[in-house]
Amino acid sequence: MSAPPPASYARISFALFVGGFVTFSLLYSVQPLLPAITEEFHINPATSSLVLSATSGALAISMLAAAAFADRAGRKRPMAASVLASSLLSLLVPLCHDFRLLLGVRFVLGIALAGLPAVAMAYLAEEVPASRLGAAMGIYIAGNAVGGMSGRLTIGLLTDAFTWRSALFIQGAVCLAASVWFARNLPDSQHFRPVPVDLGTVISNLKAAVASSALRPLYAIPFLVMGNFSAVYNYIAFLLMKPPYNLDHAQVGYIFLLYLVGTVGSTSFGRMADSIGRAKVLPIGIVLQACGAFVTLAPPLWLKIAGLGLFTFGFFGAHATASGWVGARSGNLKATAATLYLLAYYIGVTVGGWVGGYFWIHLGWSGVILMVTLFLATALAIALRIGRDSGDALT
Repeated sequence: MSAPPPASYARISFALFVGGFVTFSLLYSVQPLLPAITEEFHINPATSSLVLSATSGALAISMLAAAAFADRAGRKRPMAASVLASSLLSLLVPLCHDFRLLLGVRFVLGIALAGLPAVAMAYLAEEVPASRLGAAMGIYIAGNAVGGMSGRLTIGLLTDAFTWRSALFIQGAVCLAASVWFARNLPDSQHFRPVPVDLGTVISNLKAAVASSALRPLYAIPFLVMGNFSAVYNYIAFLLMKPPYNLDHAQVGYIFLLYLVGTVGSTSFGRMADSIGRAKVLPIGIVLQACGAFVTLAPPLWLKIAGLGLFTFGFFGAHATASGWVGARSGNLKATAATLYLLAYYIGVTVGGWVGGYFWIHLGWSGVILMVTLFLATALAIALRIGRDSGDALT
């Protein structure tokens, strides 16, 4: 592949940063609003968490179809349609005064959101030379992280200044403007070649990726680590807005700045995996996540925040290590294996965020940490077994 001109490369990188920002800002924007939604609709916390779980679940089940469609229709059009449709749908969310209608709109929003994450990495791999692909992928992932973090943070600030409905509407308008810019400025594909969608081949690849003994245990890791990560961040707001802390929406929103700690975790663990091997590094991330969760049981607020920071650091490190391991082990099934990994990841968001609500309702914050312990103990056992079976710490 010939290297694109610097201006084109910069456009690709920044446009994908904007697209990732829009996608993950819209996906996670409701997370800090769960206490407000619980109060307004007179529902329990577990039920309120469905406004996030419905979206992540719809995104998960739509990714395979979105990726297959993009193999025929191209890369730019599905991504542009995804962010534009998602932004328009997000403007309907604050207009929903019936909880079932709210869930329905958020579910459809999840289907629309699937287009960009299902296609972006393939677009980058085709359009960016190998010498610059790592940097471009890093910028795209940074857009995902910044979108998820700032979406939660600004929603909290805007909710305190106005209402949660006004906050979501303002966010949707900003995302719509960013989506229009994305659609106009993302360069057209230069190296894409349409691939006929052969249902038989798709099914065959899925079967092979699921049946692979090298890959199958790794799919459980994102489900387990993301399941508890979603639960902790869903219900920490309920805890911190109650006595003795009595934080407001804006103050709770600031906890999502801890995602910056997570970006350090992902890069640090990536370097460690290259030097000492993923089989040694993955358990470290899981153990750090568990240690951070236990620290949040301490009453002082500063210890809860410190524990949440360690928990976040460990999660991002484990996620970066496991996702890289899937890529290293998947051979000619890279696209299918990556999609299944993301599928497990978003199912983890869906299931963990919802189930954690029942632990919170019946056992309080200790119950949430009990669920985290069960999930992480399972993840650690799987990680250790994968390491033993690999026979090579650097696989």
